[in-house]
Amino acid sequence: MSAMVTLGETMGLLVAADPGPLQHVHTLQLRMAGAESNVAIGARRLGVSTTWIGRLGRDEIGDLIERELMAEGVQVRIRRDDAPTGLMIKTARTSDITQISYYRFGSAGSRLDREDIDEATIAAADVLHVTGITPALGPGPATAVRHAIEVARAHDVTVSLDLNYRSALWDVATARTALRELVKLSDVLFAGGEEAALIVAAAAPEQMARALAATGPTQVIIKLGNLGSVALIDDQPHTVGVVPVRVADPVGAGDAFVAGYLSELIAGESAQTRLATATATGAFAVTVPGDWEGLPHRQELTLLNSTDNVVR
Repeated sequence: MSAMVTLGETMGLLVAADPGPLQHVHTLQLRMAGAESNVAIGARRLGVSTTWIGRLGRDEIGDLIERELMAEGVQVRIRRDDAPTGLMIKTARTSDITQISYYRFGSAGSRLDREDIDEATIAAADVLHVTGITPALGPGPATAVRHAIEVARAHDVTVSLDLNYRSALWDVATARTALRELVKLSDVLFAGGEEAALIVAAAAPEQMARALAATGPTQVIIKLGNLGSVALIDDQPHTVGVVPVRVADPVGAGDAFVAGYLSELIAGESAQTRLATATATGAFAVTVPGDWEGLPHRQELTLLNSTDNVVR
């Protein structure tokens, strides 16, 4: 059985080979990406047994996703659907600005439902990880997330939630109502600064963390990008900086951070170790193009501390 279970939509990813407007790009590379599967891969590389639950189309992009997840050692609970696998396109409009477009309306992933939830796998896990993306895909996915959380709570499985607000999927008012309910049911909460302000009044990060903790979760981590992170864990505040690296692709850093934190939580490590690993994992992720390809294996975590560019 898996120590971590997650669910959601993973899509095919087309990446422009060169910066500039998409209409002038002549080469696109086909990959895959999805917040929850990114976390599953990241945790697996750190030694955690993981399972991803989702729907994929009966198409070659679905084949690609299933093959990649299995190649990474992630256990899968996949239903193949007549609807197509969703697609996203990533372009570098300039060398410093990344743009992402989604083509997921009516996708297989948007048809995820309660019947897809493997209750036994969740009941046997240490952590269930969900995001605010999945319930935004429609009533079926929202029901699936809620049911998964109910199963987890009934079996004392830790519930982890990353708010991951996507403005293209739902408006602020609808998202706020839905996400507030999920926050109350979570034990571990991850949010960016602006995402946290959807749920509680905008304030300094530690104040928002305390306000969020007052609604339910005992571990609240505010991800602040290149400013590091602020956390309130079992009522104890923590502030963590960043590991300086050369950024090749900023997308996926938040998922990497979550994977690092949850991996150490499952291992029973201290709050300081959880946050340190999360920070290192996020740093690794941005050094390589791709949402998950740069995620580190556990034996690589100390590489960022090396003073030599060549490691023998």
